[in-house]
Amino acid sequence: MAFQLPLQSEFEVHFTRKSVVKATDHKHKSLILTLSNLDLLSGRFPVTYFYFYSEPLEGDYASIIESLKFSLAQTLHHYYPFAGRIIQNPSTNEPEIICDNKGALLVEAHANIPLKGLNFYDLNQSLQGKLVSIDPEFPFQVQVTSYTCGGISVTFTFDHALGDASAFGKFLISWVEIANKKPISGFPDHKRNLCPRIPPTYDRSLDCTYTVCSMEDILNMPKTNILLKRLYHVDASSINRLQKLACLNGESRTKIEAFSAYVWKIMVNTFEEGHRNSKMGWLVDGRTRICGDNHSMSNYIGNVLSVAVGEASVGELKQSSISDIAKIVHQAISKVTNKAHFLDLIDWIECHRPGLMLSKIVLGHGGPGLVLSSGRRFPVRQLDFGFGSPVLGTVCSTIERIGVAYMNQRPSARGDGSWTVSAILWPQLAAALESDRVFQPMSAAHLQLQ
Repeated sequence: MAFQLPLQSEFEVHFTRKSVVKATDHKHKSLILTLSNLDLLSGRFPVTYFYFYSEPLEGDYASIIESLKFSLAQTLHHYYPFAGRIIQNPSTNEPEIICDNKGALLVEAHANIPLKGLNFYDLNQSLQGKLVSIDPEFPFQVQVTSYTCGGISVTFTFDHALGDASAFGKFLISWVEIANKKPISGFPDHKRNLCPRIPPTYDRSLDCTYTVCSMEDILNMPKTNILLKRLYHVDASSINRLQKLACLNGESRTKIEAFSAYVWKIMVNTFEEGHRNSKMGWLVDGRTRICGDNHSMSNYIGNVLSVAVGEASVGELKQSSISDIAKIVHQAISKVTNKAHFLDLIDWIECHRPGLMLSKIVLGHGGPGLVLSSGRRFPVRQLDFGFGSPVLGTVCSTIERIGVAYMNQRPSARGDGSWTVSAILWPQLAAALESDRVFQPMSAAHLQLQ
């Protein structure tokens, strides 16, 4: 399916003001937070969530800005590390969070087009330097952009050292609750107390998944053409159809397992000759795995992530059914969804500190691959700060060099079971995905913008 980009005037964004928002009633000026081992593994790079709102139900741009600043200052009182600084400790050579209330950065901007004129599909055109402006001095920053139609977009950029998607989702929900003058539903836990065992010990299979690396290794990753940043809409009917295909052998498979099997099968058909095996990875949140079902880590702020990696031969994947590939996916994910794995991973990191550590698949080891992150619990429609619910909410990375293709799934703001999928792809994979009806290039029509 050939997709034509919408005709539009040159998209420009004019930045008008920057403000620093500090936490109210700050009491932690001398506090220094040491990063946990899982924080160190996640590393430091910006993660951006962006939300689009049609013309606000209440208030104009100026009143919205003041309301956001006021409620953000109150939210930072509870999430004080987000208003701090992240610096390198010269003794340990590892980053730490200085909770000195330097503040969060809020950028105001104006776009020269209506919201419906934005290219929602091609994120290379829309994000970097326009809807996302990053100042490395601030671990958390916000950009509020107005459009000629009266709509606005709000982008939130976090340093990954502050936390993972679960932590950022908690922060955004707390901010929404405060903006709507409601008590916050969960008080954040900033202890970062995921400590290694004494002595540390781990299953040697982790050496196959993770590696110690240097900045030079990262800069010298195998050259790829994984450059296209795209946004797609996936109908609920397509998701349900894939799940039925994945369950044909009588096994119960999740929607993500079914979707992964479909993507993996398409991906290997884009490979050039010579690739014998293919890898796919999945980000897994360890909170419920470490603590069981008592939800004692539900408000933990920090990183609690691992990567599950599945591998199969290209020939097998090409010939297998969706249900057969879904079984491979299920088995790979099941290996890391347990307490023992996360305790081993914490100890593996302890045995390899200090220094950079990454999963091998992210570095591009083993040939072309793809990592999928599921954000099915991440707030989308709930992000109503008092001026209406968003028509779109998703995530995208501004990283320009990556060793693996990447996809992130979020529930659609429609609330009808459909998904929004952001992706970083190589051209052949993007073309293959768009040749079927499952991956629909995101458009203003999907968002019901008039």
